[in-house]
Amino acid sequence: MAFTRSDRIDYALAIAATLFAVAAFTDFLDGYLARKTSGGTLLGAFLDTTADKILITGTLLALVSIDRVSIWPASIIIFREFLVMALRGVVATQGGLIRPSTWGKIKFITQFVAISLAFFRLSDRWGPWYLDQWAMLIAVIATVGSAWGYISAFWHTVRSEPHPTRT
Repeated sequence: MAFTRSDRIDYALAIAATLFAVAAFTDFLDGYLARKTSGGTLLGAFLDTTADKILITGTLLALVSIDRVSIWPASIIIFREFLVMALRGVVATQGGLIRPSTWGKIKFITQFVAISLAFFRLSDRWGPWYLDQWAMLIAVIATVGSAWGYISAFWHTVRSEPHPTRT
């Protein structure tokens, strides 16, 4: 995402957006092929979600640094990413797994659209905000919905598993 900070490279934001889109597409393709061929592993699922978080977090931070994304939606999205990673880690230490949900897919798609629009901000405002800012609001709503789903799945998983008795 270094291209977002470059004033010396023509079309730096377009290059950064292209790299972001390619990374997101290869992430999608990897997950699709793993599900299609039943070639997915527990480690692969963990690494895939970790790669998603790094891609989204890094891109949001780069866009915040050039004032294309406000700090509040970026903070909510990044906090959710760390929260979900922590919850999945706790469940994994107990031998469990919280599977990705439909909300998670919706979250990723809305974040991808909002981030892509932020790279190519339209010059006209839609009321008080630009189109990409409205899209980021939708991404934040999907992000909070997804977090709620993971929290619910976490509590359900933790409560349903037997706990060893400590003496």
